[in-house]
Amino acid sequence: MKDLGAEYLAGREGVQLFGLLNLYLEQEQRFQPREKGLSLIEATPETDNTLCPRLRNAKVEDLRSLTNFFGSCTETFVLAVNILDRFLALMKVKPKHLSCIGVCCFLLAARIVEEECNIPSTHDVIRISQCKCTASDIKRMEKIISEKLHYEFEATTALNFLHLYHTIVLCHTSERKEILSLDKLEAQLKACCCRLTFSKAKPSVLALCLLNLEVETLKSIELLEILLLVKKHSKVNDSEFVYWRELVSKCLAEYSSPECCKPDLKKLVWIVSRRTAQNLHNSYYSVPELPTIPEGGCFDESESEDSCEDMSCGEESLSSSPHRDQECTFFFSFKVAQTLCFPS
Repeated sequence: MKDLGAEYLAGREGVQLFGLLNLYLEQEQRFQPREKGLSLIEATPETDNTLCPRLRNAKVEDLRSLTNFFGSCTETFVLAVNILDRFLALMKVKPKHLSCIGVCCFLLAARIVEEECNIPSTHDVIRISQCKCTASDIKRMEKIISEKLHYEFEATTALNFLHLYHTIVLCHTSERKEILSLDKLEAQLKACCCRLTFSKAKPSVLALCLLNLEVETLKSIELLEILLLVKKHSKVNDSEFVYWRELVSKCLAEYSSPECCKPDLKKLVWIVSRRTAQNLHNSYYSVPELPTIPEGGCFDESESEDSCEDMSCGEESLSSSPHRDQECTFFFSFKVAQTLCFPS
């Protein structure tokens, strides 16, 4: 760390940050998808029974929509993509199994990253994603993924490097802290994750490219100098950096262009079967009389029991068979969820 200069590493915090960076650099290769497997997917033509880049990218878009719909954090999305790509690079997967695999990756990532109260249930994810598989299918697929990846899910991702680089830069700059938006950088990383080619990049290099491009737009010489020192400490090859920087720049330009597909800000649409609509028709115009809320704020025990019964009924409907769900219950239009959850 001597090459960074004493003025940048003064204090205990700077030493700790670069110590963590060294740890991330040691771990990143271990959690990268196999390049050979990713290259095979890239070279696969679009046929009915093979996994091609378009199908993989579409599944990652679905993961992003699921993440936004359930209010999960960016770390959950990035980790889910990492688990997905590592598995796809190891196994020859048929397109018909991709929906089930995607849901499993999302659930595995959510259980690692999210607080227990924020982890969605398997039944809810199945219904929202419309993956056409059962809870038993999800359980079996989770076991397969876990065994193939040796239960190593807590990966060092590009998001870890992005957060660390961002912290290092802000710790050693005299400029305003809000000038470098972490939310914007995370959104850009999500866009890169939706393209298979960026899974072949080292997480440290991908994060450094994103930060470098953002600093250049800010035209801050001080921030750029700090980044160059971080790049040197990380031992990032110049040719490798330039190669991925150009690809990232092109991806972000396309992502922000008017030609890029933008979501329609439609309202939520609940689709019901004809039979369900007929059952609802009689009570459609009726307005139930709600009981007066007592000023004391105490719940009546009988009301509490009724509420529990209603909840249990809802859980039974969640575990019903797929044909019963399609015939008698509400389900969410996932395509509309995608348009609502797509970040601007």
